[in-house]
Formats: sequence, structure tokens, C-alpha cells
Amino acid sequence: MSCWIYLAGLELAKVSVQSAIHTTTDDELKKMLEEDMKLGTSQRKRLHAFLIKEGITLPPAPEDMPISDSNDIPAGVKLTDDVIANELSLKIVSLIVRAAGASSESIRTDVGLMFIQFQTEKFAFATRLKHLMRKRGWIKVPPFYLPPGSKQ
Repeated sequence: MSCWIYLAGLELAKVSVQSAIHTTTDDELKKMLEEDMKLGTSQRKRLHAFLIKEGITLPPAPEDMPISDSNDIPAGVKLTDDVIANELSLKIVSLIVRAAGASSESIRTDVGLMFIQFQTEKFAFATRLKHLMRKRGWIKVPPFYLPPGSKQ
């Protein structure tokens, strides 16, 4: 089940990343999105092969997004680079958490190792994405916790 759900998440992330690639005007962010696309494609291929070998039906996948020019997107519809980066970050985090759960729940060594590899690949990518987000001032930091009665 974890393989199927993770693959479904990768399929949905694919179209979102494709859309973001055609929306952003930031070259470094576009490079990160393209890198994420390659990583997602690699993981999708491995999961496709595994599920087919095991005789499991693949989850439905949305069609690829059409190529577009970011300058043709109206301002009220176009996502900002900040939003694109944070959305990508949240997708990466959700896939890392899913991979961690899948690897810890797996009774098959091959499946557990596959998810550990997926998680490691996503961690490495997330580190580079976080660096870019800090550099651009896009990272969201929660407020510091001050317990009741402490000095403000």
C-alpha cells in the first residue's frame, strides 16, 4: 500500500512541478524544479517497475502539463516564486515522511531499503532547496515559543 500511495504522490507532484517550471522566472528555482523533476522521474520509474513486477495495478496519473511561457500567465493567476518554493518544500517533506513510515513498516527488506533510498535522495534535495530558500528569504520560520510567565 505504501508503494502505491508514494507513487500516487509522485504522480501528483509531477504536474505541480511541471506547472511551476513554466511559471517561475527565477533561474535558480527553475534549476531546482528541474532537478526535482529528474529525481521524481527516477523514483517513479523504480516504483513502476516494482509494482508491475509484483502484479499491482498502478495508480492513475494525470497528464503532463502543457509547456507555456511564464510571461503569458496573468498576474492574478501566476504563483510567486516564494509560493512555488514553499509548495515544493511541503511536497518534499510529505514524501520524506511517507518514505520514513513505509521503510519502518515494511516487512520486506527490499521494499524497506527502496524507501530508505527514496528518503535519502529527498533529504539531499531538500538540503539544497532550503539553502536557496534561505538565500532568497522565502523560508517560513515559526515564531519562538515563550512559555507563559517567562520574560518577553
